[in-house]
Amino acid sequence: MQTLHASSPEDFHAAIAAHPRLLVDYYKDNCPGCRMLDASLQKFATTPDAEGLVLLKVKLETVGEDFFRTLGLRQTPTLSLFADGAEAARLAGFQSPAQVAQAVAQHFAQAPA
Repeated sequence: MQTLHASSPEDFHAAIAAHPRLLVDYYKDNCPGCRMLDASLQKFATTPDAEGLVLLKVKLETVGEDFFRTLGLRQTPTLSLFADGAEAARLAGFQSPAQVAQAVAQHFAQAPA
């Protein structure tokens, strides 16, 4: 699983347009749940389910609170799944590797790798 980092709203939108199977991790530095989700995503990345996926890390302190609000985000961490440019699911809070795999299987089953 390839990992990218968005440093601006433009980076965010470009990644959504460029990658048909995209996980977006919205996080901030001083968030214990965010660190736990990051570890979970690292573990998930080593599984066959992660093949062909791209992970986009979007840090609140970098892109700004206003951008997070325009997306309707209410908490960090939040994980979004984008299939062919459209948000297919939004998972708030910590997700285990198994929960990430289940969401990927459910929402990316029809999407090409």
